[in-house]
Amino acid sequence: MNDDKEKLMAIEAIQKKLLGKKLNYQEVYAIMDEIAHEKLSDVLTTYFVASSFKEGYTPQELFFFTKAMVETGNKLKFKGIVADKHSVGGIAGTRTTMIIVPIIAAAGFKIPKVSSRAITTPAGTADVMEAIASVEFTPRQIEKIVNNVGGCIAWNGKLGIAPADDIIIRVEEPLSFESFDKIIISVMAKKVAAGTTHLVLDIPVGKTAKIHHFSEGESVAKKFENLARHFGIKITCDINETLEPAGRGIGPILEVRDILYVLEQKTDRPLRLEAKSLRLAGKLLDLCFKEKNPPAGGNKNGEDEAKKILESGMALKKFQEIVKAQGGNPQISSESLILAKNKFEFHSPISGKIKDINNHNLNTIAKILGSPGDKKAGIYLLKKLDHSVNKNEEIFVLYSDDKYRLKEAEATLKNLPIFKIE
Repeated sequence: MNDDKEKLMAIEAIQKKLLGKKLNYQEVYAIMDEIAHEKLSDVLTTYFVASSFKEGYTPQELFFFTKAMVETGNKLKFKGIVADKHSVGGIAGTRTTMIIVPIIAAAGFKIPKVSSRAITTPAGTADVMEAIASVEFTPRQIEKIVNNVGGCIAWNGKLGIAPADDIIIRVEEPLSFESFDKIIISVMAKKVAAGTTHLVLDIPVGKTAKIHHFSEGESVAKKFENLARHFGIKITCDINETLEPAGRGIGPILEVRDILYVLEQKTDRPLRLEAKSLRLAGKLLDLCFKEKNPPAGGNKNGEDEAKKILESGMALKKFQEIVKAQGGNPQISSESLILAKNKFEFHSPISGKIKDINNHNLNTIAKILGSPGDKKAGIYLLKKLDHSVNKNEEIFVLYSDDKYRLKEAEATLKNLPIFKIE
């Protein structure tokens, strides 16, 4: 098909979708191909994104869009079981991926984790990993790293995997808004292109998460399971109530510190982050064990194995190997991290109990501080939900390398409080 003809077909397909009509595979492919090769203007891409908010997609369209997104980009190729984990996200400071990847790799399974940068939160997994190692690689380099050390934590932007998705994300980012169907296509296309065979999906539900109700979470899980079946991916979904960050750090370097606290098994590590990571790693290991040696594989308990790997120090060792393979310092430790030079300690104006954490405000303040561009910018929560606080007690710390941003964030807290204390 010549270029003009395909462009015309893509535009007509967008018009059709805006009118709420169903698209066939050829029309879907034309849109994805035009976006992937940057032949469609941002305005037309925005119209396409808007069309999916209103009507959503039929199960067949979800399949078509995912397949077309994969077909218009590069693919990673691995032998055997390829594990992966994804979180639908929306909650800052819950960086389970960087704990799960070394656990799964240490258990002997390949886990090529290809992550995005931040869309609605102050840092994506790629932004956090980039604070300590390189995240930009070619598909062949990723294959080499994963075949050597078992896993990686890389950015998908330069890989050309589902390239249309990155352009759509760029259009969505200023709106800090995504449609569920678009999230499903985006996630599954990346997994199919990365060669994933076994996937655990974290679906956080909460009033300030992307998904607000369990019923919505269940319908999203069903769509994921249906799509995974089409592509032969074994999947398990973990729908969980999430009212606050699992970790304490918000922003790249502070999140790395939380991850290392867990991997190093420090006494003051964020236990919720550890528990969530172990639960998800356990579910993923259960899937992999079942495949590897059924029915005997079913006798091994995934979460018990994950716990052993973490407590024995194998996960930390594997994490350091991955960091080294990605050009970072293999001697990395929580002690060696350098925090931002400017900080502001926030003290509680009253005594009481923390009744609510506003994740939207948390995200906004962290972005004002400069996260994720300033890798050291962010917030460290000294207190969490249901903790008692005394008047004038320090409850969180703001960090930024830019003292003007720090002042602005401090002033913004008056209108956008992070904690509700009663």
